[in-house]
Amino acid sequence: VQLQASGGGLVQAGGSLRLSCATSRRTFSNYVVGWFRQAPGKEREFVAAIRWNSRYTYYSESVKDRFTISRDNAKDTVYLQMNNLRPEDTALYYCAASDRVITSAIRSASAYAHWGQGTLVTVSS
Repeated sequence: VQLQASGGGLVQAGGSLRLSCATSRRTFSNYVVGWFRQAPGKEREFVAAIRWNSRYTYYSESVKDRFTISRDNAKDTVYLQMNNLRPEDTALYYCAASDRVITSAIRSASAYAHWGQGTLVTVSS
């Protein structure tokens, strides 16, 4: 499974960006695709995830109500729509995927077997 993240950039606080995670796998049955981020000097943290089959979504408290994760079956792509961005959202954003991730582990980076390269999001104040 290969993942390609894109869509990062520089935006002012309050602005929006949409990240894309293009996947190489045609069938993602039972897979979970997630977004994580890592700011300079900080640990990688969970942002959002989506179960491919059910479209059930999960969010961190810090982005809930501002970010939306979704998937497009026809394009084999997962999106992260980020609204009302804040300077503390500045980070390198990664998409990741794995199959059969149990709900209790879905926010853990160690549960994901496949990772894309990061895309940088910078939010200016």
